[in-house]
Amino acid sequence: MQRGDSMQDYEIVRLFLDRSDNAVAEAEKKYRAYCFKIALNILGSNEDADFCVNEAFMKAWETIPPQEPRMLSAFLAKITRNCAINMLKSSNAMKRGGGEAELVYEEISEMVSGRSDVERAAENRELLNEIETFLKKLPALKRDIFICRYWYADSVRDIAAAFNTTENAVSVILNRTRKKLCAHLQKRGFEI
Repeated sequence: MQRGDSMQDYEIVRLFLDRSDNAVAEAEKKYRAYCFKIALNILGSNEDADFCVNEAFMKAWETIPPQEPRMLSAFLAKITRNCAINMLKSSNAMKRGGGEAELVYEEISEMVSGRSDVERAAENRELLNEIETFLKKLPALKRDIFICRYWYADSVRDIAAAFNTTENAVSVILNRTRKKLCAHLQKRGFEI
């Protein structure tokens, strides 16, 4: 992800904090393709993803300062993901069927049965803490595959290629991990 000619994250964050005109340009040079992939996975449209990424970089400009992210890639990924999800909801892009979002939400919806708003359930701080606790206990490979699918909305095919395995192996890992997460949350008193 990092190229030899690009600035270090702390240098880019410093540009934002100093309100330098170069802050957004340097962040885009280093992370535009990364953010675009996240947005495209969710929205399924190049045009929508491009718009979303532009919005995400503007949001970064508006929020740094006061925020001072230690990991710029994660900070930008979160902003991009939230922008894409909001855009998906407002434009009803899911009905176009181009992105992975519909499949991802379908897969994860079994864990929040009876709730129509998956995002609202995810915002529950206690639930997020339990999911984080669960993920920390997973072997690195399973955790990374789970995060690629349910945070970045990567396709099963892309995940299999990235981890040099089969699509079937990825699907099995995701299915088993979802079931284990369900059991973990039920033990902790969450209604599943």
